[in-house]
Order: sequence, then structure tokens, then C-alpha cells
Amino acid sequence: MGKKQSRIGEHLNLFFVLIIIAPILIFGCSHFNERSQARSTFKEANDLFTQGSYEASLSKYQQVIEKYPTAGDRVLFEMGIIYAYTGNEQKDYQKSLECFQKLIKDYPESGYRKDSEIMIFQINNVIFKDKTIGTKQTQIETLRQEVKSRGNEIATLQKMIEELKQEVNSKENEIITLQKEVVALQRGPADKILIEKKERRLTLLSKDKALKTYNIALGGNPNGPKERQGDNKTPEGTYIIDSRNRDSRYHLSLHISYPNEKDKKRAKELGVSPGGDIMIHGIKNGFSWAGNFHTEVDWTKGCIAVTDEEIEEIEKLVPNGTIVEITP
Repeated sequence: MGKKQSRIGEHLNLFFVLIIIAPILIFGCSHFNERSQARSTFKEANDLFTQGSYEASLSKYQQVIEKYPTAGDRVLFEMGIIYAYTGNEQKDYQKSLECFQKLIKDYPESGYRKDSEIMIFQINNVIFKDKTIGTKQTQIETLRQEVKSRGNEIATLQKMIEELKQEVNSKENEIITLQKEVVALQRGPADKILIEKKERRLTLLSKDKALKTYNIALGGNPNGPKERQGDNKTPEGTYIIDSRNRDSRYHLSLHISYPNEKDKKRAKELGVSPGGDIMIHGIKNGFSWAGNFHTEVDWTKGCIAVTDEEIEEIEKLVPNGTIVEITP
């Protein structure tokens, strides 16, 4: 069992990296805009990687950055990938993170910046999950030793072991989910947000493919389209994200272009103001501890609410101009 548990950490720790880097390193010429003067050296480094000569590949990339400083952002990105590659027996998470962090610091306008930010986020999450699993495995082994010496407590300890096993399995499932999220994030950005009021669900779409789905809370009077200011209804119709506020009273917010022409016409016929300030936002500042429990009740004044962590993720994937479709 001990060997099995040790393999879990190794297998799960960076399986997601293989998913990401296969198309990046094997088909690098089509994915990156290579500097023509460094092309042959880049090809040599890539060939060494393909052959499994990771140290030699890293050395070759080091030569590139010394000879062609303008290609430094690509070199740092690919070195970061090699350091984290699951097939590299000398893999080093810390060196990988240092490469991505240096790229972001030294090349703030680089086309590799967004992918580097995603890699830093995901590697840190996997490291955290891996440490958690390692702690649980250590606890399991300790309990096994106690079972041998405390016969009258065997039944109780065995139950605890099973519970810890379930926690390990749960963490494994979280890592699998995380791997799927890595693939989804790499497809971004989203080109459409679908909000289904009845299902209390927000889905990010890219080329009609779902990237990720979130549970949401709506306005306190959610049924039907918004008609007037102060009715606490969430609108229905097609809009766009037209601005964002990173200093919002609700952690972070994306502004929706309500009212549209149809909304204005309806309000005019009713002789009322259509209202405005409809946003997708996080939880009110000071109440982030509520987490996912906030969706147990529709509490906004007509906006769409997710957790603080979720709005941060959505904000990275949704540029201004993204279509927002809100259905009943």
C-alpha cells in the first residue's frame, strides 16, 4: 500500500503538465512566433527534449537566451515547461515557477504572459494538493503502526483509516478536476457567457464549447425579465460585457450592457426607468467566508453573483465585448 500511495503523488502531481506541454513542445513551431535568427538553436533544443535529453535541452535553451536576448520570453516559458514535465526525472517545481515568474517580470508585454500566469496558478494548486495527499498518507501509515500495538482500538483505528482513504480519494478527484480545468483554461478566452436563470447556472463558452460552469445567485425577485429600476429582477436578453471594476464593493465586477433597446422600449411603454448597474460580481466585501453557501438564496438587487475565487477566474477569461445571453 505504501508503494501505491507514493505512486499516487508522482502520478497526480504533474499529469496535467503532460496534457499542456505535448502540443507546446512537440509542435512548438506552430504555437510560437520564433525569432528567425534563433530558429536552428530552438530546433536543436526541441529535438533534445523530444529525445528525452532534458538537461541537454535546458542547456541549449540557456545558449539561446545568451545569444538572442530578445527571444528570452520564449526560452523562459519552454524551460519552465521542461522543469515541470512529468517525464523529467530531474523535474523541479521551484525552478519551473521561477522561469514563469521571471518571464512575467522581465517581459510584461510578452505573448507568453497569460499562459505563464495560468501555469503558475495551476502548479501552485497541484503542489498544494500533493502536499495535502502526502500528509494524509503519512497519517494513514502512522495509524497502521498504532493498530499493531493497540489491539483493543483496532476497530476504531480501521474506521479512521477508511475515512482518511476517502479524503485521499477526494483529493485525487479534485486533481482530476483541476487537470480538466487546465485544458479548459488553455482554450480561453471565452467568447460568450450563458446565464440560465431557472437553473441558477453561468457557463463560459468558447466556440460553442463549454469551458466551465458556475452556480450563481440572482436578484431577490428573479422570475421574469427586469422591467424597472428597483424591481430586484435579473434581466433577460442579449448583452455584452462593457466594463469591469477591480475595486468593487463586491470584490470584483463585470458590467453588463443592460438596458438594451428592447429593455428601454418596454420601460418607456410602462412609463418607468429601466434601471441599470447590472453586473456579474463576487460576494460583498467582508462576507467572502460564505463561499458557495451564498447560492442558497437569491440575494442581489438584480445582478449575478458567484464566489470571489470564481469571479477572479471568470474575469481572466472574459474580455470586454464578450456576449452575455441571459435566459429565463
